[in-house]
Amino acid sequence: MIAPELLEKYGALKKSFDKNEIIFEEGNLPTHYYQILSGEVKMSNYNDDGREFIQGIFYKEQSFGEPPLFLNQKYPANAIAVDYSEILLLPKNNFLKLLEENPVISLKIIENLAQRLYYKSVMAAEMSTQEPEHRVLKLIDHGIAYFNFKKDSNGYLINFTRQQIGDLTGLRVETVIRTIKALEKKGLLKIINRKVYR
Repeated sequence: MIAPELLEKYGALKKSFDKNEIIFEEGNLPTHYYQILSGEVKMSNYNDDGREFIQGIFYKEQSFGEPPLFLNQKYPANAIAVDYSEILLLPKNNFLKLLEENPVISLKIIENLAQRLYYKSVMAAEMSTQEPEHRVLKLIDHGIAYFNFKKDSNGYLINFTRQQIGDLTGLRVETVIRTIKALEKKGLLKIINRKVYR
């Protein structure tokens, strides 16, 4: 999103996180802007039963955790490295200065936040009323548009695990597996070597 060189010019430092390492915790106040150089990060929290709900998954060149940074509110979710990840951390005041001095970047940040808000609005409506097949397809179709899933001769490779699909849609893994098989029978998805394609 923001050129790494520009972030470094404003004082960003690169930090590495191992798989499953916590980047920040729910309830903490934000102190930095985060942008992924490599790896994958999920933002999630847990309900009273200990079930994880993934708020979002973020990949290379994406940022995460900005709304609380702008609002000076506590994080509503944990940020956890899904794989080994390298992330640029820019102190909050430096980030705000960067935005003031670079209006084009400010507009990109606004567009990115609007895209996420739109996704949350669409998915909230889908999750509250729709059947599992509809939920899974809506998530996958949004993933194709938003996460830039790669396309090959089989279609778009869906880069979510069945567990992640469940955590993003509020479905149990068993339901996700049955739903994906049903969608394959209907010709809406393909399963090739255990990988899901649209």
